[in-house]
Amino acid sequence: MSEINPLLQKFDHPPFSKIKTEHFKPAFEKSLKEARNEIDAIINNSEEPSFKNTIETLEFSGDQLGRVASIFFNLNSAETNPEIQKLAQEISPLLSEFNNDLLLNKGLFDKIKQVYEDKSNHDFTEEQIMLLDKIYKNFTRNGANLDEKKQERLREIDKLLSLTSLKFGENVLAETNNFQLHISDEIELDGIPDSVKESARDTAKDKGKDGYILTLDYPTYIPVMKFAKNRKLRNQMFLGFGSKAFKDNEFNNEENVLEIVRLRLERANLLGFNSHADFVLQERMAKRIDNVESFLDDILEKALPAAEKEMEELKAFAQESDGIKDLQKWDKAFYTEKLKQKKFDLDEEDLKPYFELNQVIKGMFEITSKLFNLRFEKVETLEVYHKDVVTYKVYESDKYLATLYADFHPRPGKRDGAWMTTYKDQSNYEGVEERPQVSIVCNFTKPTKEKPSLLTFNEVTTLFHEFGHALHAMNANTTYPSLSGASVYWDFVELPSQLMENWCYEKEALELFAKHYETNEVLPIEYIEKIKASSNFMEGLQTTRQVSFGKLDMAWHALTGTEGIDNVKAHEDKAFKSTELLPEVYNNCMSTAFGHIFQGGYSSGYYSYKWAEVLDADAFEFFKEEGIFNEAVAKKYKENILQKGGTVEPTKLYKEFRGKEPGPKALLKRAGLVSS
Repeated sequence: MSEINPLLQKFDHPPFSKIKTEHFKPAFEKSLKEARNEIDAIINNSEEPSFKNTIETLEFSGDQLGRVASIFFNLNSAETNPEIQKLAQEISPLLSEFNNDLLLNKGLFDKIKQVYEDKSNHDFTEEQIMLLDKIYKNFTRNGANLDEKKQERLREIDKLLSLTSLKFGENVLAETNNFQLHISDEIELDGIPDSVKESARDTAKDKGKDGYILTLDYPTYIPVMKFAKNRKLRNQMFLGFGSKAFKDNEFNNEENVLEIVRLRLERANLLGFNSHADFVLQERMAKRIDNVESFLDDILEKALPAAEKEMEELKAFAQESDGIKDLQKWDKAFYTEKLKQKKFDLDEEDLKPYFELNQVIKGMFEITSKLFNLRFEKVETLEVYHKDVVTYKVYESDKYLATLYADFHPRPGKRDGAWMTTYKDQSNYEGVEERPQVSIVCNFTKPTKEKPSLLTFNEVTTLFHEFGHALHAMNANTTYPSLSGASVYWDFVELPSQLMENWCYEKEALELFAKHYETNEVLPIEYIEKIKASSNFMEGLQTTRQVSFGKLDMAWHALTGTEGIDNVKAHEDKAFKSTELLPEVYNNCMSTAFGHIFQGGYSSGYYSYKWAEVLDADAFEFFKEEGIFNEAVAKKYKENILQKGGTVEPTKLYKEFRGKEPGPKALLKRAGLVSS
């Protein structure tokens, strides 16, 4: 008797303990077959095409396929292994083929088009119109109107893009895991926090070595760059981090970058767009390349003079402190931290005991309870994919709202960074309410034998950021899953996440969670004042850095031709030229590991982090005017932003919440780049 495949049984929460890697391929094959049958049923329906039998039926088709894919690709990011990576290379082309078969299906598109062109004769709700427009555009933007020959080439491009992006990500992960700097003598680690040294010692022990092993995981890399007095060590770590997938080995991503850029441009051209950015921005708040470029240039115009002044101050400080006459990129974080300590008498290590992970989580939940009347109940009955994962049931008053999975610490099978994802989206169709299952994944400092997980302040804001995304998904209250939660324009999606970070700087909020892990003493008021005072420290450099990433993204994706673009590093250097304030490092390259734009969904969209900062600064100003826990403002925000998802055009949603259009003044003021 063959083994029962848990992925092909009915399940609500993912049955992680029962899932084996070999279950995925047959589950995908059967789910794909069922999804194709559901599409055929729409096409073969002899009734006149209607919103219900065409648009809504299509919206709810492929449910099982979506659930299987969400589990598989989340595991490939958070708990991967060579077998899963190999399988991803097999599965991705199958999904690309299915997606193309769907979007290039003439019989299906003809029915959708008929409903779309007849919409003025029906009294559709605003959400129904958004769904109809989204589905129609999804087809036309993916080749439904192309001739057969061009459609065939589109299929080839999508399959190649899928595989190349996967390979790009695998190479970056392999390079991250392969880097190990073995240190025998503790004196070389002078200045590095004890918790990082303990973790490095544990890593060495796990690998059967004496001494310490430093890795490129963020909780190790960032503190080393900020605190290591050993300049040579900082240099080694910086070069290791900055040369990921740029070395002359099997994991080099240069050709993958060029191939992704060429394929995206060809795809955009096939669909009638001048560039990939033109294609992407049609479905963004920014709308056009020149709007993005002028937005980045306007921000840079305000930030660059401040950045240049800050850099001169940093160089002078490095020379005065240690006789450094040639400040390099691997020195920047170290002297920035040292100058910050001098100016504000604020040592990041002094703050960490007040930010024990579980205490921060508890406080974050309390803040959310005050704002949105939510309650988080830890549960241990749900299955998880790794023992580190913690699960919560979320309630609004006494009504079940969502499930939250939280995965906080780095490990070899987990990619760098932090992200929010879902295992199940919210919907409420014809009286059947499905509540979301949401996951936040981070890479925070691990607990050691001596200490719990103590967060840096930056890790605290990262946690609040990802939790802001989770709130968007958990509070969703829409009819259709594809319009639910964070399914919004990409340059609007960062508003909920970046807005949540603001509470980390407020005394009233900090006092709820910033408590010493040994004494339970609340973070002293002088520290809170220093956090506030230092929040704008080196803001010119930070803003310039963010703008430079947006410019690099546009440099790759606003291209209207790739002739002569054959050197990744040279093209990158050109993009960075207007923002570069320190000597370039010839054997480092950001593009080859820039997962946001070459593996994630941020191609032509990295500017949206800064765009969303304009929104979040303006939105939080509203909270500050009325009180950071003001129930009326929180209610307006919840009802107009968190619950509505992509059911209404974002500019309209924002104006409903704020009462006016957003402007950059609040952001520039908050950043200290303008006085008032």
